[in-house]
Order: sequence, then C-alpha cells, then structure tokens
Amino acid sequence: MLSFTLAGGAAAQSSLGGAALPPPVPAQRAAPPPTPPAAPRAATPPATAPATTPRAAAPPRPGTARQAAPADTPASRRRDRPATPPRQAPAAARPPRPEAEVKRPRTAAAAAAAAAATAAAAAQAAAPAAPPPEPTPPQIGSVTGLQLPRFVTLRSDEVNMRAGPGTRFRIEWTYQRRDLPVEIVREYDLWRRIRDHEGTEGWVHSSTLAGRRTAMIRDGERRLRRRPEDGAATVARLEPGVIGRIRACPPGPWCEIRVADHTGFIRRDEVWGVLPDEVLP
Repeated sequence: MLSFTLAGGAAAQSSLGGAALPPPVPAQRAAPPPTPPAAPRAATPPATAPATTPRAAAPPRPGTARQAAPADTPASRRRDRPATPPRQAPAAARPPRPEAEVKRPRTAAAAAAAAAATAAAAAQAAAPAAPPPEPTPPQIGSVTGLQLPRFVTLRSDEVNMRAGPGTRFRIEWTYQRRDLPVEIVREYDLWRRIRDHEGTEGWVHSSTLAGRRTAMIRDGERRLRRRPEDGAATVARLEPGVIGRIRACPPGPWCEIRVADHTGFIRRDEVWGVLPDEVLP
C-alpha cells in the first residue's frame, strides 16, 4: 500500500508540474497531527497528577498509602507520620496493666497478712477470756518459812478439813485416823492447806497437825526387808493402808520404818509420806 501511494505521488508531480507540488507536501506533513492521539506524551507530564490523586485516595486506603510512602517525597512521609497510629500505641495503657496485675497479688498478700495479724490479735485478745491458771505454790511457807510442800501427820483421830482457811467455811471432810501422813502445800495465818494420799485438798488448823513422820503403804502388798536389798530376808508383809513410823531415810531408794514390833527397810516409792529426794536422819 505504501509503495502504491508513492507511485501515485510521482505521477502527480509529473502531470501537475512544479507549481502543484507544494500543496501535497503539507498534506503529508499534516499527517503528524494524527499523532496527537499519542497524548500520552502530553499526559506524561501529568504523571505527577496520579501522585496527587493517591493523596486524595490515601485516607480511604491507609494500606496503600503505607506502601506508597517509601516512594513519596519527604513531605508525604511527614504527612504519613502523624497519620500512623503507632505513636498512639505507646500511649495505650497495656504496659501498665500487667504492672497493676502484678500489684494485685501483692495487695492480696498484704490483705492476707493483715487478716492473719488481725486473727492473731483476736486470738491474743480472746486468750485472757480463758480462766487464768492457778498460781504456782510458793516453795517456802509464808508463815513458818519452812519448805513447801512438806509432810506432817494428823495429831488426833478427829480432824476437820474445811473449804477455806477459817471456821466460817464449811467442813468438807473429817479424818478419823491418827498419824495419817498428809502433805502441807500452802500456809495462811494459823491454817494449813493439806493434800492426802488420794489427792484430796482442804484447809485444817495448824493445831491438828504434828511434826512426827510416818509412811503409809501404797496399793499392793509390800515386803519389809531385813536389809536395804531386794534379795534380803523378809521381816513382814504389809497390806495397803498400813502406817509405820519412819526411822531414817538416807540418800538412796530405801527407808527404814517401824510397824508395830517389826523394823525393816522398804523402798520409798512404795510408801506415801516421804519425798523422792528427801533425806531424814
């Protein structure tokens, strides 16, 4: 097709002559005007316009704006920086929350400790409500200055034991056995608090007591021996409740006593009326 048009042009030149040649030339040069459709060249300068259009489209599409940010100018980066929420993230209270959560166990532990302290204080406050223990008996008599406790005997066959140190107190028991060994545990004026072999305690007048020493056989039959030895010959067999006068209790487990017409040795832990470590001449 191109070759054909060129031949036609040559024929025209030969027929029309030199004067008719100029008009066709502009027609061929006018062909470039169709090139304007290649407006992309003119549109290329507006290529910056697409860059401006993303600026308007940046708000609806934050993701695309973040991706285009590296290719944009520093001004666009400055615009993106305030739009980015990462700066608000540090302002979030999430980091302090773990601290608050850590503090909660501490406050719980403190509350538990306070509760325990309160319970202990309440227990201490409640403790005095219990009846106070009886005072420890003195080791020395407040009236005689003699050792307490100590053993004595009943002076007569009728001794009244009262509830308190005075005749105004009721009589709780009457002893009817002379020389019965009893233990003085307290003194008050002319009265003595005594304890018998059964553990009964009460107050008697000091005039009803004597200082002579006797011993009473405890439960079970015991043997009075000729010498202070377990294998020594038997002098007498003593029933529970038999009373004998103590003649001597040297250091050791044996005491010498006299029962009626019989004298011999017996272990001190087998009688009531002498202390475990007491020494009698």
